[in-house]
Amino acid sequence: MARTKSFCWGSSALLFLCLVGFFSTPAKAALKTYRFDVQVKNVSRLCHSKPIVTVNGMFPGPTVYAREGDTLLVNVTNHAQYNMSIHWHGLKQYRNGWADGPAYVTQCPIKTGHSYIYNITITGQRGTLWWHAHISWLRATVYGAIVILPKQGTGFPFPQPYKEANIVLGEWWNNDVEEVVKQGNKLGLPPNMSDAHTINGKPGPLFPCSEKHTYALEVEQGKTYLLRIINAALNDELFFAIAGHNLTVVEIDAVYTKQFTSQAILIAPGQTTNVLVQANQAPGRYFMAARPFMDAPVSVDNKTATGIMQYKGIPNNAQPVLPQLPALNNTAFALSFNSKLRSLNTAQFPASVPLKVDRHLFYTIGLGINRCTTCLNGTQLTASLNNITFVMPQIGLLQAHYFNTKGVFTTDFPDRPLTPFNYTGAPLTANLGTKLGTRLSKLAFNSTVELVLQDTNLLTVESHPFHLHGYNFFVVGTGVGNFDPKKDPEKYNLVDPPERNTIGVPTGGWVAIRFRADNPGVWFMHCHLELHTSWGLKTAFVVENGKDSDHSILPPPTDLPPC
Repeated sequence: MARTKSFCWGSSALLFLCLVGFFSTPAKAALKTYRFDVQVKNVSRLCHSKPIVTVNGMFPGPTVYAREGDTLLVNVTNHAQYNMSIHWHGLKQYRNGWADGPAYVTQCPIKTGHSYIYNITITGQRGTLWWHAHISWLRATVYGAIVILPKQGTGFPFPQPYKEANIVLGEWWNNDVEEVVKQGNKLGLPPNMSDAHTINGKPGPLFPCSEKHTYALEVEQGKTYLLRIINAALNDELFFAIAGHNLTVVEIDAVYTKQFTSQAILIAPGQTTNVLVQANQAPGRYFMAARPFMDAPVSVDNKTATGIMQYKGIPNNAQPVLPQLPALNNTAFALSFNSKLRSLNTAQFPASVPLKVDRHLFYTIGLGINRCTTCLNGTQLTASLNNITFVMPQIGLLQAHYFNTKGVFTTDFPDRPLTPFNYTGAPLTANLGTKLGTRLSKLAFNSTVELVLQDTNLLTVESHPFHLHGYNFFVVGTGVGNFDPKKDPEKYNLVDPPERNTIGVPTGGWVAIRFRADNPGVWFMHCHLELHTSWGLKTAFVVENGKDSDHSILPPPTDLPPC
């Protein structure tokens, strides 16, 4: 196997040359090595300069390029003052949870001055994913794109674009994010919200001191471009649009979709969406813009990040046009957009939806209030699944499972709430305490699972993007209000439902997902709003080994960080 170093980042010209290199290499799996140096660098945004944690001094971090079937070796060395771990969001890591990355779930963090090599084989996946820090709130600045090209000789199931670009959406705080979080925890309240949204790390000219911090994409008249859009924001679902240009959706979460065209897209934290854009308008400068979606009585940073799509030959002083984004609380657009997402379900890209279900799970999502002796007002906001607030252990759950270490976790997470109630009725503001525990759910190897995630009106209803590590799943149904186990399954889409790794549970509603538990290990499932994850809105599945070593967890690597 040839060892190749692949550092394909920088200008669009370099990116194009890199992609040409990928598309012209021999048709064999390659070993690609990357070096990630986690280091602190001073960065200026919004008239403020502050030290931030970065990978290789870049914000956002470097793009990881690979081809389906390749093996990645990413050597992460931590030079920062914080513990670190990196999650490869959406990569399935078959039998190899050791490379998944969430701290205290599949590994203990990489301490300052230490290194860990993530050994990742990409099997049966192609498209756009991303990587990010998976400890505390460090992913505010530690994140980047993963671009997996199809196998050599295999094209896209849509017209070949002329060029492509990554559009990574994020959030920016003027103050140190870790200190902001500490302050919120002291009060038992949410930390201060972000000061700006960003496109490829840049807020755009609608913010002060940001004219030079504006992402620009040059396009040629008549050409088609593939945009790989990633929502790396910590706490905000986002609308994205380009003035005067339609977006044709062709992929979500690295799974091809039936194509449809929309003036805007909705993308939740953790999700990726690939769109085709035709440069078919009058040559000029057009704003691309991202702004939050929030249809619950919850405060958000409602500022608009902008970048510029600029036709070749147009001067930089031409005034850009702003797109019409859906209103902040446009629930109808959100539901309509998500309803259009469908898997291809072709012979080459089938939708292997489990039709028979071995295990039915029903998890309620709730906010709550617990006593807190160290908080200023004696209470703290919290979050739970089936009224259980997850407590992180001090060693990795996967290690505890693999080595059969007792006393770290239990496998008695309930399949359904112990006390059913009217989940989405009037707001419930009494008896908001939750139970604490490191409680997991055990799944038999190769069993088929249906999980219904139900939002509740405990304090308030709210949309929650849930991410399952180690798996894709099929979104077979969704609705507003309380899930009806008799009537709602009759309306499931079991033919071509969207397949993804992160799904938004609608405000005051529910979503039903199905997957086959064929990847042994311990796999985290959590809300991808960082605020709610830190409040305990998370759990994990212990998927048992199969009958032989080829269907069992791989042994841990020798350089796995110690606890």
